[in-house]
Amino acid sequence: RNAPCNIKQWYQRRVRGEYQVGPCEGISMGDHLWVSRWILSRVAEEFNVVVSFDPKPIPGDWNGAGCHTNISTLKMREEGGLSHIITAIEKMSKKHIEHIQSYDPSGGDDNKRRLTGLHETASIDKFNYGVAHRGASVRIPRQVDADGYGYFEDRRPSSNADPYAVTNRIVKTICLDE
Repeated sequence: RNAPCNIKQWYQRRVRGEYQVGPCEGISMGDHLWVSRWILSRVAEEFNVVVSFDPKPIPGDWNGAGCHTNISTLKMREEGGLSHIITAIEKMSKKHIEHIQSYDPSGGDDNKRRLTGLHETASIDKFNYGVAHRGASVRIPRQVDADGYGYFEDRRPSSNADPYAVTNRIVKTICLDE
């Protein structure tokens, strides 16, 4: 789980940071992300720093912060797994709106400020994917494409996403065909 955050100190200096959680299996990822957010917030308190998980706490011409989510199943990590990755991504493309609504606590409104199609973000209105494409909704890493198996990255979840809602929507789409 990739969870960038924006840190705003009392004198309005913006410091952008990033941290990662995982690898985790299934729903335990949500537990790890919530605990890591709590730890970050508690440590920041000790230094009089306020942490914001808002995807775009300061308006302007910049990319904001996401909670990029790396996804794989056992079949995706085995030889020939790339075909399973493509199948999963195609399923996700058909449920783009449902994913956007699940990927921030405001049903997609927070992500409207971030997913503009600029600054290595996809447009909130259009699903796309590609190899090593940092401006896509979903990115397949170059090494995964070369190896033919591995994982893919959903770049749409917002930095303030509920990890349980994100995991739920992904599992419903790619595993349960819902």
